[in-house]
Amino acid sequence: MDRQRRLSYLSSMRGLLILALAAAGLWADDTQFNGRWDITVPKESRARAWWLEVTGAGTPALKGRFVGFPGGDMNEIAQLTIQNGELRFSFDYKDYRTGQPMHRDYTARVTPDGKLGGTMRSAGGEVLEWIGARAPVITEKDDGTWRDGTPVELFNHRDLAGWHGLVPNVPLGWTVKDGAMTNVAGANNIVSDRKFWNFKLHVDFRVGAHSNSGIGLRGRYEVQILEDYGRPLDRHSNGALYSRIVPSMSASKPAGEWQSYDIRLIGRQVTVVLNDKKIIDKQEIEGLTAIAGDADEGEPGPLILQGDHGPVEFRNIVLTPLAK
Repeated sequence: MDRQRRLSYLSSMRGLLILALAAAGLWADDTQFNGRWDITVPKESRARAWWLEVTGAGTPALKGRFVGFPGGDMNEIAQLTIQNGELRFSFDYKDYRTGQPMHRDYTARVTPDGKLGGTMRSAGGEVLEWIGARAPVITEKDDGTWRDGTPVELFNHRDLAGWHGLVPNVPLGWTVKDGAMTNVAGANNIVSDRKFWNFKLHVDFRVGAHSNSGIGLRGRYEVQILEDYGRPLDRHSNGALYSRIVPSMSASKPAGEWQSYDIRLIGRQVTVVLNDKKIIDKQEIEGLTAIAGDADEGEPGPLILQGDHGPVEFRNIVLTPLAK
């Protein structure tokens, strides 16, 4: 190889090395997106929190999961990129009321204080600003060392004292009839005034035909209520940790019959007993579900009773705090 060709070759290699180092630097910065994020959306119309998980940022194996798209499921993010320090993803769906195709774009950057500053824009012109904080590590386990505190009756069977609406300035849509809470279709979700951390909970409920509801633990994690007698199990079955944990068996009763939950929550571990059958046993909750109205996973939270679907009734709501 003559001198001129050697110089040209070395120059080309230096250029490729510089590009590679620059790309490596950019990708290294992209790693700051990795992790699980609890998202507060100040102007979300239903007062809901969102959740985002990013893995593989800084590598070609970028992946994401999201709770916050319309419909409420935990969805794999099909189109996710990071460009010039900005996380970008989108979602296409059909409006369940009109059947019309819809589109949303989401973008976010890491702020100087280590949070995510994000924006959602819809094709219809809606714009929502959102803030993500890293989900806390919660180390407490259901290891047999927790002891019962004093049980708390959260429903007095006479009125809705101790409960308020999740969405401000929206009528409750709940009444008390024959000693049970009952809703009208499309009612506000209701929230306990009191907040709790680790606990066990007993609830009696009755759900109408083709209806569903749910119980939000700490205002963040929904145990599904669904009229699904005789149907196959999935992530939305009666007793599921909504869109996250499938029950181990079907224990539902037919529509119109009273049923019972005995739920135990310690740290991120949840146990669910439906109609005296254990269907979830000390399973780990990865993060928020669609019912979440409080994104701060490291703090005590309330109970939420979902009423914004079909008819449901509740009675005998007893929570027992757990402590060492």
